[in-house]
Amino acid sequence: MLGDISAPARGLFRCHSVSCFGLAPIWLGREEVRLNKPAQGAFNAQDFLAMVGVGKTFLRLEKNQNVFVQGDVADTVYYIQKGKIKLTVISKHEKEAVVGVLGPGQFFGEGCMNGHPRRISTTTAMESCLITAITKQAMKATLHAQPAFSELFVAYLLTRNSRIEEDLIDQLFNSSERRLARMLLLLSHFGKEGSSQTITPNISQETLAEMIGTTRSRVSHFMNKFRKLGLISYNGHIEVNSSLLDAVLHDKPELNEDE
Repeated sequence: MLGDISAPARGLFRCHSVSCFGLAPIWLGREEVRLNKPAQGAFNAQDFLAMVGVGKTFLRLEKNQNVFVQGDVADTVYYIQKGKIKLTVISKHEKEAVVGVLGPGQFFGEGCMNGHPRRISTTTAMESCLITAITKQAMKATLHAQPAFSELFVAYLLTRNSRIEEDLIDQLFNSSERRLARMLLLLSHFGKEGSSQTITPNISQETLAEMIGTTRSRVSHFMNKFRKLGLISYNGHIEVNSSLLDAVLHDKPELNEDE
């Protein structure tokens, strides 16, 4: 039986039982950095991320433009102010996988802070984006000089690490159907009980297949099944209905192991 759903301070909804999707727990919420209003005269993380300064620039990207490509020199951290970014990895056998979709309030490219000399993924704008680029040197200086920003950045990294652990458990133990259901909930940032949430920007079935590690034909099959069950609506854009959240959290038989 599932435990209650709680809402921790960072706005995440977690299922406290390993029976979610049959085995794996899930995060149902955003990972964006929460920027609290600072006291007068105190360091303002929002202003720091939103203003050009030493070691900081703004990037405006249109759909399908790359921020960086796998193998590029890693010397900058990025913060998304507007839009969504897709992370992809290409193996030495030219197989491509989507490993994440990031939105406003999220960092990426932080691997350079851990000594990674090259990018291990490619980042591509899924729509028009506004991004703050912070050089590695400027990032290090701010983290050392401003405890408030350091706390914010560490909290984000911990949240991201928890999400990666959840993704790994999901990939290891859940069927592709349940992985797709979980991904649709995550992409729609489902959290408003009783309402439908539209996934924006629109995401293709091919991309969904890459994200959950299955084929496009399997995704098409499951999407048609979800639509017939009233779990989603699909008319140009994917709209996730509250019934999908209910089916997931209460382990309803609608989501059978269908491998």
